[in-house]
Amino acid sequence: MKILGISGVLGHDASAALIIDGKIVAAAEEERFIRDKHAKNLFPVEAAKYCLTEGGLNPEDVDIVTFPYAKIPFFSKARWHYAKRYWYAPDRALDAIFNGNRRFRRNLNKAKDLMTSLNINKAEIIPVEHHLSHASSAYHLSGFKEKTAIVGIDGKGEYATTFFGYGENGKIHKIKEFYDPESLGGLYGAITEFLGFDMLDGEFKVMGMAPYGDPSLYDFSNLVSFKKGQLKVNTDLVNVIGLRRFKENGKGYYFSPKFVDMYGKKRSGDEIDLPYIHYAASIQNKLEEIALQMIDYYLGDIIRETGKICMAGGVALNVKLNQKIIDLPHVKELFVQPASGDSGTSLGAATYVSSIHDNKINSIKKMEHVYLGPSYSSKECLDACKNHSSKPKFTKISDPAKVGAEILAAGNPLAWFQGRMEFGPRALGCRSILGDPTTPKISDKINEQIKYRERWRPFCPSILEEYAESIIGSKHPSPFMTFTFNVQPEWIKKIPEVVHEDKTIRVQVVNEKTNKVYYQLLKNFMSLKGVPVVLNTSLNRRGEPMVCSPEDALNMFFGCDLEFMIMENILVTK
Repeated sequence: MKILGISGVLGHDASAALIIDGKIVAAAEEERFIRDKHAKNLFPVEAAKYCLTEGGLNPEDVDIVTFPYAKIPFFSKARWHYAKRYWYAPDRALDAIFNGNRRFRRNLNKAKDLMTSLNINKAEIIPVEHHLSHASSAYHLSGFKEKTAIVGIDGKGEYATTFFGYGENGKIHKIKEFYDPESLGGLYGAITEFLGFDMLDGEFKVMGMAPYGDPSLYDFSNLVSFKKGQLKVNTDLVNVIGLRRFKENGKGYYFSPKFVDMYGKKRSGDEIDLPYIHYAASIQNKLEEIALQMIDYYLGDIIRETGKICMAGGVALNVKLNQKIIDLPHVKELFVQPASGDSGTSLGAATYVSSIHDNKINSIKKMEHVYLGPSYSSKECLDACKNHSSKPKFTKISDPAKVGAEILAAGNPLAWFQGRMEFGPRALGCRSILGDPTTPKISDKINEQIKYRERWRPFCPSILEEYAESIIGSKHPSPFMTFTFNVQPEWIKKIPEVVHEDKTIRVQVVNEKTNKVYYQLLKNFMSLKGVPVVLNTSLNRRGEPMVCSPEDALNMFFGCDLEFMIMENILVTK
């Protein structure tokens, strides 16, 4: 069975994924090909083309095309809940009741248009509920065989914002959903906007800002509550629409003027300042508190039974929350889909359809890595160098891992371009900027002179698998940078450039099986510096997607203060 999943259904993060007989063959975000971050209001034409090419398929070979947005029945609780809670915007409320599937129809037409543009004319179209897609991307790719608790928390899909359920014998069962405006993801996004960042792009900045503040100074209990199994958001203050929105320079935000009256003006600028760092700490604390309460209420019995839990949806990218989940009693292992945001729903829809069209239990293969995008040969990298307008200096090298480690050990940042591009928001050693975590101020240099981003932003470490437990004090798997851990005291001073303000690190544990060249670079660096860790951040500048092609990498290289880049077997210098 050849299944093409496509997303972009909510107007952002378009992507495509190809599954053939239960195996992920390819997956990629549209933004990487068109160089437009989040690919807003687009469907994944270029990403879908790539997936078909990578799979060696002709258009007529595709059996099913699926997308993560389903038709919601007229008498569904979701539509009526939305209408009741948004009574103050009667146009939206009435639209939900009488025209509640307009977005579904729009997405169905976009899917058909994409299929026509790619000459896919024999495939069946199967829509999948948005949160079932998230759930499938976590459960079916976790590799868990036991009964597994499933959590899905994001802004919203069709109407649902939160999903609790379980997976057993390859099937997903719903326990509870909450509907817009009862949304933790939406609440966190509203505060993200108040703190001066863009919703859908700045939530991780709020998470990074939070450790600088004190959550006890401001109590956000007036924004959200969870009592007797029910989640409720205060729509006088946040998750607001229509005329209740605070407006500035013609733009409406998801918080109200009343919220501004209570907490002061909306933050602006790049510096972390008072009282906003305390607001960040408070909203992070409230997110963790409510999410943990809901998980225990709806999934506690399952977790106590088997200890397995999996998670997807945009809030699953909150690594501080994920650390708290791992620390819960009875949790043995948490799997977080590395592409937990909406880009991962193309993969989730495809895995869900694969699960119901295959008679074998747990036939979908475990997700071992995210290296699912395009790769480029050394010849293609060489040709890109020869044709680039900046006329780079370049030379062939026989051992990229050895040369790369030497450049890092000398205290230089390194652009590292190897193998297949990562799927999801994290650079995991194929499209990365690397640094020596023992070199003083290297994180400041990368932030200010290379990434051009806020100087207080933390960086993550890649760690050799055999040393991970001694550094993080845990055997919990962490291949995808989806968790933070407390750094063991003896390591804090050894790798200061990757330790955050709260003495935690967001870790990628690297093994030889999934990324041999990157693993070898870490081994070589260890032999040179005595430290099994490198600083790792995505190969892009602020506001840009992660690079995809050699040309993208060269454009980025010559647009910042990087001095060394290795693309496959080609060393590029200035």
